[in-house]
Amino acid sequence: MDSQNSPSIGNDVRTPVVRNVDTNVGVHDTINSVSDASRPALDRVASGAHVVVDRVAGVAMHAAETIGSKGEQLKSAQQRLVGGTRGYMQQHPLALLGIVFVAGFVAGRLVWSR
Repeated sequence: MDSQNSPSIGNDVRTPVVRNVDTNVGVHDTINSVSDASRPALDRVASGAHVVVDRVAGVAMHAAETIGSKGEQLKSAQQRLVGGTRGYMQQHPLALLGIVFVAGFVAGRLVWSR
């Protein structure tokens, strides 16, 4: 083999390495430029996500306050109803026995008729 046509070992080893370094630098430059270009878009998306999370948190807080308020209203209504029923039971015990008897009779008829 003549030395002019066959590549030397040194050239074979260096050429791919130099090409890889050039390619790696080009790839890194491309990645950096894409990253720099996409950064404003990502910042806008992140900002929009923060706005959405803040809105959802506000709605959840309002819902929790509303549920708490409604719970207090229901508890107050329950106390009024129980107080009114207790007062009625003390004032009209015979009427209450009649109501309980009729309710039991109707419930029994419904259960036995099926």
